[in-house]
Amino acid sequence: MKIGILTGGGDCPGLNPVIRAVVRTAMNDNQTIVGIRHGWKGLLDKETKPLDLKSVSGILHKGGTILGTSRTNPYKKEGGVEIVKKNLAELGIDALVAIGGEDTLGVATNLYKEGVKVVGVPKTIDNDLGATDFTFGFDTAINIVMECIDRLHTTAESHDRIMVVEVMGRHAGWIAAYSGIAGGADYILIPEIPIDAKEVCKSIQSRHERGKNFSIIVVSEGAFFKDENVCLQEKNLDEFGHVRLGGIGQTLGKLIEDTTGFETRVTVLGHIQRGGTPTAFDRVLGTRFGVKAYKLIKAGSFGKMVSLKGNQIVDVNLEDATKELKTLDLDLYEMSKIFFS
Repeated sequence: MKIGILTGGGDCPGLNPVIRAVVRTAMNDNQTIVGIRHGWKGLLDKETKPLDLKSVSGILHKGGTILGTSRTNPYKKEGGVEIVKKNLAELGIDALVAIGGEDTLGVATNLYKEGVKVVGVPKTIDNDLGATDFTFGFDTAINIVMECIDRLHTTAESHDRIMVVEVMGRHAGWIAAYSGIAGGADYILIPEIPIDAKEVCKSIQSRHERGKNFSIIVVSEGAFFKDENVCLQEKNLDEFGHVRLGGIGQTLGKLIEDTTGFETRVTVLGHIQRGGTPTAFDRVLGTRFGVKAYKLIKAGSFGKMVSLKGNQIVDVNLEDATKELKTLDLDLYEMSKIFFS
């Protein structure tokens, strides 16, 4: 059997552990592995690289992906799906492991319906993919954000400032909530609940009245004010219909300073959250996902995605994993409100 592996969408800590695990497990079973460069774009361009034990040696601790990635959608290219199927046949690839988030696995779902033998592995730092409790990359991201919040605490306290920290999270507030709780944030704002600016400023003023002369506010990039839209960096759409978000932190920071009179600074963490070496949790989870993905292929169980349920690695239908985004558990958010004063 010849197995292809691709990584699509945004880069993410833990991708290389998945690749390594698939290769090591498959080669122990005398299978041939080929890496597809730059996600679905590599299948359109027939751009591949052989994968063996040497090529995956030493990649466990590395962030990013040795295969490269892109946000390419073959369904947006004229004849793209036919080209993908033709190139798979010409390359002799019998089965495909697609590692990615909502968009990459959405393409995989549709290709499976058209006869492509594919297995999915969930990847997103946003942790918003359905049918799995956690995705790899999320733990690394929240630990990075938590450390940044820890560092901002010292400068906020030294200067009696309000610090607004803008983090990733287009539709779901998982990163903001987990890192905010872990970092001791004084207010957390998420896409699931529109921002009440008066309430935020009231909370900050209340803190000052009882002697707390600084505050840390964590806000998801996809959060928005009541009766307003999300903040955009630009209006152009990518091939999956997404806009580039950004700016809510600056808007919120100015509003807080104008309303309260307290000096406010804004930090946008951006792609820092994606980069660097994965945590132990993400290395282990990625490894477990990769081993399970190969086992599904060996069993001929296609159209599935590997998933973490509790502490067990199981498989679910690809279609179930991509039909609905997993937004933040609002019980967790309600608990975080205990510390909003």
